[in-house]
Amino acid sequence: MKINWSPVATATTAAALLASAGTAQAQSANPNAGRALAATCTTCHGTDGRSVGGVPPSIAGMNRDVMVQQMKDFRDGKRPATIMHQHAKGYTDAQFVLIADYFANVKPGSAPARAGGY
Repeated sequence: MKINWSPVATATTAAALLASAGTAQAQSANPNAGRALAATCTTCHGTDGRSVGGVPPSIAGMNRDVMVQQMKDFRDGKRPATIMHQHAKGYTDAQFVLIADYFANVKPGSAPARAGGY
């Protein structure tokens, strides 16, 4: 089968590829990209990945490679989950690395006490 690439189609395809590559580079070049992406995890996993009472588990200080693999396993349905498989589908492998890098560099510890004592 012969493909006839018009100059417009070639330029459009090239522009799309460059734009997607630029987005990935911009995220990795931004020192706060991992922290910004990781902010979505704090609702369940606690401030800076330190959960209250260990449920869900704390992810602060977690090994980067382990976390990336677990996120891929959630996304690909290889690891059972109640909600993580849905969250993981929203991220690229490069974003998993940024998130995991952030949490790997957060010191593990107890979650801060909540105001009001509860």
